[in-house]
Amino acid sequence: MMPLALVADGEKVEIVDFIKKGKSLFCHLRDIGLITGKVVEVVKNQKHGPILLRIDESRLAIGRGVAMEIMVRRIK
Repeated sequence: MMPLALVADGEKVEIVDFIKKGKSLFCHLRDIGLITGKVVEVVKNQKHGPILLRIDESRLAIGRGVAMEIMVRRIK
């Protein structure tokens, strides 16, 4: 497992867990489609600034701090 913020461009990963279990952050992530078991693709991660994700047919930008709280595993 690793934080979503460390995933390279073009990689697909599965969301495994969330580091901070705060209700506010968890509810926000759930509302935008980031839930345990969901497969996402990292479209753009330049190691600074927001990270661009593809979730199903949508694209979503999230901040690096939030991405450090989302634990993922690579899809083989």
